Amino acid sequence: MGTRVPAWAGWRIELSTGGESHPPGPPALSVLPLTVVPVAEPRVEVRRSKRRTRTVTAYREGDTVIVLIPARLSKKEEAHWVQEMQRRLLRSETKRRSPARTSDSALLERCGELSASYFGGQCLPRSVRWVPPMRTRWASCTPVDRTIRVSERLREVPAWVLDYVLVHELAHLLVPGHGPDFWELVHTYPRTERAVGYLEGLSAAAGWGIATEE
Repeated sequence: MGTRVPAWAGWRIELSTGGESHPPGPPALSVLPLTVVPVAEPRVEVRRSKRRTRTVTAYREGDTVIVLIPARLSKKEEAHWVQEMQRRLLRSETKRRSPARTSDSALLERCGELSASYFGGQCLPRSVRWVPPMRTRWASCTPVDRTIRVSERLREVPAWVLDYVLVHELAHLLVPGHGPDFWELVHTYPRTERAVGYLEGLSAAAGWGIATEE
């Protein structure tokens, strides 16, 4: 008995995790839920194009995953590619590593970049280092000596989640407590709410009992 070759065999796959521009496509035909983190799920938007023949592309646009497919595909083929491109995009993003992963010095460098981006460079720590997992915190900050400590549990989270934690601790160099002024600073980081949801879900799933202040 011969082996049936799927209709999509030999197609070219394109993935993009950055913010590069893409040619505008026709209006979205469907919006599907995508489970990537336990809460604050992003969306998947499917766009069909008559100009496409054998190319499927997936990329992120804010909190939405855009999947571009040929207009002639059936609903069954669309469902296959939506699932497949979500899987490939997530795998590609998981392999990406934040510049802050490799060493304490790289972690400090990343804090400098975030301080410049969100706080006008006003909150530069003296040192930032990875530490063994903390019982009740993702990270901690001592404003007096301007030091930040980051839990080893965060080494494997997405870069944007780690960035949120660093922004949170950097804000403590300007405002010690968790009052309105503090959260106003933290929310200059656009993925704050999504990152908080990710960390809450991660803690709940692992049974760590780490509360994320919000």
